[in-house]
Amino acid sequence: MWKDFFYFSRGQRTGIVVLILLILFVVVLNVFLPRIISPIPEPTAEVQAEMQAFRSNLRSLDSLRAVTRQQEYESRFRSNYAFRDFGEKPTAYSLFPFDPNTADSSTFVKLGLKPYVAANILKFRAKGAQFRTPESFSKVYGISAEKFSELEPYISIKSSETALRSDSAKQIAVQKVENIVVELNTADTSLLMQVKGVGRFLARGIVRFRMQAGGFVSVEQLRDVYGMREENYLKIKDSFRVNTGMVQKIKVNTASVDKLKNHPYLSFYQAKAIYELRRKEGKLKSVHDLKQIEEIDEQVLVKLTPYLSFD
Repeated sequence: MWKDFFYFSRGQRTGIVVLILLILFVVVLNVFLPRIISPIPEPTAEVQAEMQAFRSNLRSLDSLRAVTRQQEYESRFRSNYAFRDFGEKPTAYSLFPFDPNTADSSTFVKLGLKPYVAANILKFRAKGAQFRTPESFSKVYGISAEKFSELEPYISIKSSETALRSDSAKQIAVQKVENIVVELNTADTSLLMQVKGVGRFLARGIVRFRMQAGGFVSVEQLRDVYGMREENYLKIKDSFRVNTGMVQKIKVNTASVDKLKNHPYLSFYQAKAIYELRRKEGKLKSVHDLKQIEEIDEQVLVKLTPYLSFD
């Protein structure tokens, strides 16, 4: 039975013989070939010098190319960012008296400060901080010692006492009025502040909500104003009335996602859902069509209905 495992056909036997002969040929060639072929002679000193000079030329050429690429990069960078300080001639500016607590960004730029420095100053003031002394102005990031020494003679900071008196005068100017009734859709902050219980912060919140929503449709919406507490609402609600004819409605079938999401009763995802429904269904006819949207519940629809137009 073992003969069955070692039985080869005629073609297989021929292949095995050829393979063995090739292996023997390679072994013999590996032994005798180095003796037949003479070794490559070592290069002479002259040849080695030429080779070294060639390598040096290659390195010089690579360095030259690198320098050229660097110069091209710097040239493009300068042209793309010419407003940065790369040694160009400085922008002309003038010096004049200024108060760092009240000056705007354009004033700082006219004084020779970089736009980003002006932005840093405005950010500092936006946090409620003020410059008490000229030295405190020098600590703003981006103002060098040389620039501060140039500006210092022109810094005029109004004293904190003067500012306090000015703020107090503004507060006194707004007199609270007894039994006043204010129309929510037309009153400005000064008129709103005449109502007892409405300060500057709350008055601004009411105006901001009115602008975002398109107007008030009921006095009860004062509850939705940011910063409004329930006890404060109960105290002031009888001092307001609403003219619904002043309400600006949203055209649902043409409004963009940004327009929809800016409404205080709609989030971005709800606005996007309205837009997708409109694109799928075509023209929407009524609030009933919006009930298909899972993201908008019944409570939101009740609030939104007075603000929607399906024309």
